Amino acid sequence: LFAIFAFATCGGYSGGLRLSVDCANKSESDFNIDIAFAYPFRLHQVNFDVPTCEGKRREKLSLIGDFSSSAEFFVTIAVFAFLYSLAATVVYIFFQNKYRENNRGPLIDFIVTVVFSFLWLVSSSAWAKGLSDVKIATDPDEVLLLMSACKQQSNKCLPVRSPVMSSLNTSVVFGYLNFILWAGNIWFVFKETGWHSSGQRHPPDTMEKQPSGYNQGGYNQDSYGPAGGYNQPGSYGQVGEYGQSQSYGQSGPTSFANQI
Repeated sequence: LFAIFAFATCGGYSGGLRLSVDCANKSESDFNIDIAFAYPFRLHQVNFDVPTCEGKRREKLSLIGDFSSSAEFFVTIAVFAFLYSLAATVVYIFFQNKYRENNRGPLIDFIVTVVFSFLWLVSSSAWAKGLSDVKIATDPDEVLLLMSACKQQSNKCLPVRSPVMSSLNTSVVFGYLNFILWAGNIWFVFKETGWHSSGQRHPPDTMEKQPSGYNQGGYNQDSYGPAGGYNQPGSYGQVGEYGQSQSYGQSGPTSFANQI
């Protein structure tokens, strides 16, 4: 979406200015001199006729400058960024397994993101400078200086309407916003490559051999040995004096006398 706004506000621009030349001889005056220009801002190819205030003769002039290189570069980057974003979205949604196969997809995505971030910065800066020059070249006061009639004090030359550059200013703003967006996305794509996790230090092995809890305390003692509770005399099955088995310890003197 940001790429669409960037190339739409720049590539779809058309504007113009209007000038007025009031000659000493009113019949030679021209109060509506319209000069139209548009993307890609090859202003030296924009021609217009103006009165010379010397009879009916008119002179043919053109604006100054060719700023197509920076404008076209900016729009080209915006279009390719849009196409790549669209293709990447399709891959993310429908070809996720292919994308992660052998880590090739994230690696390519990371490189392309870095390249586009750099190109957005360069193209936006170049177009910002180009737009500044376009504003100067299309300033009505600057255009009036090109007319020979305006160099005579007897004639009055006035700007009637200046070009509206709001959409072009917006295109520069979207250019830098795209740079911020793509540069910020570098971190997230970097984590997809796996380099982020592999570069981290592995935590110390917490499963190192330590004195086992089962080797301490009661479980390590010979529970069934002579000191064990289950082998103590009179616990579980003592044999009486006359060979009779006593189940759970002695029953006391009375029981023993009865056995006798």
